[in-house]
Amino acid sequence: MNIHEYQGKEILRKYGVSVPNGKVAFTPDEAVKASEELGSSVYVVKAQIHAGGRGKAGGVKIAKTKDEVKGFAEELLGKTLVTHQTGPEGREIKRLLIEEGCDIQKEYYIGLVLDRATSRIVLMASEEGGTEIEEVAEKTPEKIVKVVIDPAIGLQGYQAREVAFKINIPTKLVGQAVKFMTSLYNAFIEKDCSIAEINPLVVTGDGKVMALDAKLNFDSNALYRQKDILEYRDLDEEDPKEIEASKYDLSYISLDGNIGCMVNGAGLAMSTMDIIKHYGGDPANFLDVGGGATAEKVTEAFKIILSDQNVKGIFVNIFGGIMKCDVIAEGVVEATKQVGLTLPLVVRLEGTNVELGKKILSDSGLNITSAESMADGAEKIVSLVK
Repeated sequence: MNIHEYQGKEILRKYGVSVPNGKVAFTPDEAVKASEELGSSVYVVKAQIHAGGRGKAGGVKIAKTKDEVKGFAEELLGKTLVTHQTGPEGREIKRLLIEEGCDIQKEYYIGLVLDRATSRIVLMASEEGGTEIEEVAEKTPEKIVKVVIDPAIGLQGYQAREVAFKINIPTKLVGQAVKFMTSLYNAFIEKDCSIAEINPLVVTGDGKVMALDAKLNFDSNALYRQKDILEYRDLDEEDPKEIEASKYDLSYISLDGNIGCMVNGAGLAMSTMDIIKHYGGDPANFLDVGGGATAEKVTEAFKIILSDQNVKGIFVNIFGGIMKCDVIAEGVVEATKQVGLTLPLVVRLEGTNVELGKKILSDSGLNITSAESMADGAEKIVSLVK
């Protein structure tokens, strides 16, 4: 789950991480009021969307007067911002962060992420802040410092000091930088983050170490114990189909192809997308109905797939271990009748009660194409769609 920059800074502030003073605004008038309350000589007007690259795309403005704040707010609110992370469709700006300006002396990068290869949290840092870390990794990888953190003892003071020295934090500010990294790590662990990225971390003219930007992502599987984080969820920033899928405990991710996929099991779902690509097709989604799908769940899955206007055909690929093929077959038949499906539909069933499942499909009288294998099904749906 993602949250906005201003929300991330609210969380970090509670953990003692230094961030600039700022206020959220949903209208130009609120933006002006925020600037009046901040009382700064310089203001930063920042678009709040769940995507990076906002500055390069024109989503960050510097204002020196309240009139300029209002002008920038009127310009940005309601605008569709297109960055390298939004895709060509962009995201509509519905809220702004009005923040006090600061005297930036130097920009750095600090990030925490889970390294799945070692099952450890890794602290990454670079003196090349303000640019994308991927770009730094490609052009000057030697400027990225990495520290692997032992989960039993957490981030140690000596590790944070080592990082601070390696990225050339001014000596007199190393103590502040250590406190900053420790507080960021504590927030990461206690709030079940999957990513905590500060880019840039800045050193200011008055000797502060501060998070000028903040990106926090959270492990969705841990949200049941992070009720306060769940309240930050902005449904306007999420795909409506993915929101609907979450109501029925369906794992759904929208893609840009034209073949809808309904599969049980994440591994099989990914393999299904791969084999569709192998035969020259393009999957429209990742959809895992899970191991305990009911007829109702299958019906809802169909409705979600069909809500994508790009879908021209559907491939159902089920391996019945815990799940029974006859239950899936009943769900497919019911869903096909309910939604009035007219698109090509290919179904491959294998596993528990497979023969009974196939009989249910064949006896339905519906236009359903059966497949004997995953490859056979992928080849058939690609051919039918083309």
